[in-house]
Amino acid sequence: MGTMADLRDGERLLSRRAIGWGPPWVRRLAPVVQEAAENTRLWCATAIAMTAVGGWPGRTAAAAGMAAMGVAQVLSNAVAKPLCRRRRPPAEWVPPEELQERPDSSSFPSGHTAAAVAFAGGVAPVWPAAGAACGASAVMVAAQRVHSGAHYPFDVTAGGVIGLSAAALVRCAPQLLRRRLV
Repeated sequence: MGTMADLRDGERLLSRRAIGWGPPWVRRLAPVVQEAAENTRLWCATAIAMTAVGGWPGRTAAAAGMAAMGVAQVLSNAVAKPLCRRRRPPAEWVPPEELQERPDSSSFPSGHTAAAVAFAGGVAPVWPAAGAACGASAVMVAAQRVHSGAHYPFDVTAGGVIGLSAAALVRCAPQLLRRRLV
């Protein structure tokens, strides 16, 4: 049976391998993914596009995605990060060209992943095809966070759990409010 130390060591090994892994095209694609996800630009642009071309389902899906993303950002960045201070992966693991982009906030959880997964999770029940596309983008963001050395795999996993929880909360909030008001 494994111990917490074994889990930590395994995560560190996985992180080192993920940071160093990949063909040259992965290194070229990662900054593009990082830039798109920074400050939720990708998700805001996606919501605008969905609103413009998706009719009622697009507007509803965009609103659900943005609401879920907002909840996830509060939970990950305002609640969990201050409570769970964790250092980022060591700088010596990270290629020098990626060090300038490293945040100095807590590594746990990944706020980028939480936002990405929440947006996709908010969109998917309303507009499944758009949700699938957003889900693929969310996976790319999560992988990039580990690959760039900004996060450990457990940070990204926790961000994903927060994102899914936020999407579920936004999805069930109207029913909960109706019950409360009746």
